[in-house]
Amino acid sequence: MTFHSLQTHSRPVGATLEALEQTMLSTFAAKSSASKGRAKKEAPCPIRTDFQRDRDRILHSKAFRRLKHKTQVFIAPVGDHYRTRLTHTLEVAQIARTIARALRLNEDLTEAIALGHDVGHPPFGHAGEEALNHLLQAHEPQEHFQHTAHTLRIFTVLEPKNLCAETLNALAAQGDPQTGAPEHETLEGQLVELADRIAYLHHDVEDATRAGLMQEAQLPEHVLETLGNTRSKRLETMMMDVIATSQSRFDLGQPTIVMSDEVYQATMTFRDWMHRCVYHSTPKQTQDHRVTQVMTGLFEFFMAEPNQMTISDHLQTAQTLAEPVALARQVTDYIAGMTDRFAIAFYIDQLLPQGRSVF
Repeated sequence: MTFHSLQTHSRPVGATLEALEQTMLSTFAAKSSASKGRAKKEAPCPIRTDFQRDRDRILHSKAFRRLKHKTQVFIAPVGDHYRTRLTHTLEVAQIARTIARALRLNEDLTEAIALGHDVGHPPFGHAGEEALNHLLQAHEPQEHFQHTAHTLRIFTVLEPKNLCAETLNALAAQGDPQTGAPEHETLEGQLVELADRIAYLHHDVEDATRAGLMQEAQLPEHVLETLGNTRSKRLETMMMDVIATSQSRFDLGQPTIVMSDEVYQATMTFRDWMHRCVYHSTPKQTQDHRVTQVMTGLFEFFMAEPNQMTISDHLQTAQTLAEPVALARQVTDYIAGMTDRFAIAFYIDQLLPQGRSVF
């Protein structure tokens, strides 16, 4: 069948896929045909649903490609097998799609959300995020930088993709409600948020062990007994529990994506232990201190020399935006779009005395 025949066929592939969603997916799943639509109306695609188009737009975005050189936990690690923000994103997508399929939720919407959920991260992970937020607020007290909100800014302002309302809601709702994040309107959005936690707890143990910060046997006894004494067993336990517990809620007509109380408590113990013993460990805090130095140096440099912010793929100047943007926000957008290696190379070239190293 040719592409022309797909366009003129009485039942285009896209419409057929929408019909299949109605018959194959759970009553509680998001359906492409029932989407609230896009900010700018578009003609339907003959071969894809709207949620498939969202997934493809995110996957082909420049912001997504930059994730391959952005920190997950460890900055500029020696070794090829540490996670980056991109490999973390792919693991989240795999976990989320597996659970979505088991629960008969919309895999395409789930994948779109998973692929896009972290594109707003600046260089150097959460340490970079905290530093950038502090620097922005020092110049614009009413402003703040938070990676989830910046994800939405990327896809609506800096690299607009005209995504569906359901995708945008889920991306915005991945943040902490205390920061003003909305509630999830779809189960697919809830699922990705939980899959994100499962993924990072699963793989950060492996990376922290490789870095010499811990051994798996050091995990709390309650975690090992409840979730499993190997990474694969813990992953299996978490995923199977989410599927079984959520399906039970579905059967009662109370759709939500949840863990059982037992597994949830063990997961929270696991998370708290990782924060205490890995994410806030002395080696990691030393690394974070250097991140603050680099981010501060870059921010102050571009505030003093804004013409040095070259017009690049990840920056639109105030003149190209609908509303004037404060210089501090422009600088924030510019730095947030950098990869780790670009930020380090620029800092070394422009701000570091010759012969000094950063990390």
